[in-house]
Amino acid sequence: MFDLTDKVVVITGGAGKLGTKHAEAVAEFNAIPVIVDLDKTKIDKVVAYIRDKYGVNAVGFQVDITVEDQVLKCCKKIKSNFGKIDVLINNAANNPKVENEKADKNFSRLENFDLSVWQQDISVGLTGAFLCAKYFGFEIAKNTNGGSIINISSDLGLIAPDQQLYQKEGVAYDEQTVKPVTYSVVKTGLIGLTRYLATYWADKNVRCNALCPGGVKNEGLSEEFLNNIHQRIPLRRMAHVDDYKSAIVFLISDSSSYLNGSIIPIDGGRTVW
Repeated sequence: MFDLTDKVVVITGGAGKLGTKHAEAVAEFNAIPVIVDLDKTKIDKVVAYIRDKYGVNAVGFQVDITVEDQVLKCCKKIKSNFGKIDVLINNAANNPKVENEKADKNFSRLENFDLSVWQQDISVGLTGAFLCAKYFGFEIAKNTNGGSIINISSDLGLIAPDQQLYQKEGVAYDEQTVKPVTYSVVKTGLIGLTRYLATYWADKNVRCNALCPGGVKNEGLSEEFLNNIHQRIPLRRMAHVDDYKSAIVFLISDSSSYLNGSIIPIDGGRTVW
């Protein structure tokens, strides 16, 4: 039911923390992860790790997904190597930091947010997803049995960020850190793209769904932040880094063959409140 043997799975942002976990998830069920990222060193490291641990023919390509010609050339190389593409996971995104200690203003705030940062975040998170759907998705639609597109959105594509989580005592209001505007815009936009794609190639049996993960706990988070966010999550914890792997496998597998256009929060219940 969860056999993914020889499925060719393109993962954008595949050399990052979650991208690597997506690759692990599909490799564990004998799929072929194709790591698409900007950082050649990280790509090579992830590919070697996946090959060594899971024994699958993982490959990687250094691609700027905001550049159409690079996406097209990558698509042709994958098709030449494997003869098909079965799955696209649109995972790539800029990680907008909420702090910049070197800046003379708190750039995360809307009134200080630089247009060039807005354009770059939108370009990677939305334009990149569009270009990958345009080329990789079109190849998936050529398959006799179709395939699957998974857009990695966020719980903050469903709800607004609670800016109180980032506030610090003794800091003036106009200097308080906030979650940047582009994160919400990109993740909400991916939900719209999901609904569009779910109907666009449905007659070719190409399904498109979105995952809306909650935040993953990492070592850099303060105890104060963790305590505050835990109070906003019914399960009283942030996600573990492996919590999303089974959902990826399910959405690719035949077990989800009638699931299309779904927006799936995996957030410990945060968006219920």
